[in-house]
Amino acid sequence: MSAATRAFLDMLAAERGAAANTLAAYRSDLAQAEEAVGDLSAAPRAAIAKLAGEWSALAPSTAARKASALRQFFGFALEEGWREDDPSGALPAPRARRPLPKVLSHAQIDALFTTAEREAESGKPAAIRQLALLELLYGSGLRATELVDLPLAAVPRDAPLLTLVGKGGQARTVPVGERAKEALTRWIAVRPDTPPSRFLFPSRGGKHLSRVRLFQLVKALATRAGIDPARVSPHVLRHAFATHLLEGGADLRMLQTLLGHADIATTQIYTHVDAARLVALVNARHPLAGHSAKD
Repeated sequence: MSAATRAFLDMLAAERGAAANTLAAYRSDLAQAEEAVGDLSAAPRAAIAKLAGEWSALAPSTAARKASALRQFFGFALEEGWREDDPSGALPAPRARRPLPKVLSHAQIDALFTTAEREAESGKPAAIRQLALLELLYGSGLRATELVDLPLAAVPRDAPLLTLVGKGGQARTVPVGERAKEALTRWIAVRPDTPPSRFLFPSRGGKHLSRVRLFQLVKALATRAGIDPARVSPHVLRHAFATHLLEGGADLRMLQTLLGHADIATTQIYTHVDAARLVALVNARHPLAGHSAKD
C-alpha cells in the first residue's frame, strides 16, 4: 500500500473517527485498486478507467462501495497536493438498488424471547448473558459492534438510558426498558470478574465478546426457537426494533435518533418496509385478493 493511501486511512481514523470495520473496508478496497493500477496518487486517468473492467463481475453495491472509497481518496489527494486532477469521473457509477432489510415477525420475536427466557431460568451465566444480549439488540436497537464494545460503566444506575459511542465515533443515548434493565441486573450478578475486564460482556481473555461469537449465539438461539437461522442476525434484530417501532407510531426523526443514523435518508428505508407489509396485507386479506381482473 502506498504512503498516500496510508495517510488517507490515518486521516479517516484521526479526523473522522472512522470505526475499525470501516477502516478495514477502505483499506481492502484501496489496496485492491492499487494492485490493479498502481499508486493511486499518481495513476493516470486512463488506468483508473480500467477499473470498470476489473469490477464488472462484482455486485453493483460492492462496485459502488469501492468507487465511493476511491472518490474520497482522490478528494483528499487533491487537498494534499498529491494530484493536480480528480480522475473520479472515470470510475464506474453502478446504481445499486438498496434491498429492503430482513424483518422478523412479532411471532418470531416472541419465539426467540420465550426460548431465551426459558433457558435463562436455568441460572447458567451463559443463558443469562444471552437474554441480556437479546434484550439490548431488539429492545434498544444496538448495532453488533456497539453492543460488544459496551463498557461495564455504561450500565445505567437510575436513569433508564444508555450512553454509547456509535458509528463514526458519535455518542448517542438510547432507552433501556424495564425488561432490559432486569436482564442486565441478572447478568451483572453472575458476570465473571476474572480476569478483570472493563467490558459489560467480557470474553475469557478479558477483552470483549467478539462480533463473530455474537452472531453465532443469535443464530444458535434462532435454531432452538424453531426459526431458520439464515433469517436471523444481530442486524436483523436491529431492523425488527426499528420496523416494529414504526408500526407502533414512532416518527422518523425519533427513529433516526434512536438508531444513530447521520442521514435521515438511511432511516427512510423503514417506511418502505412498512409499505411493503401493508401491500402484502391487502393482497392476502382483501375480499378481492383471490379474484383476477377478468372475474
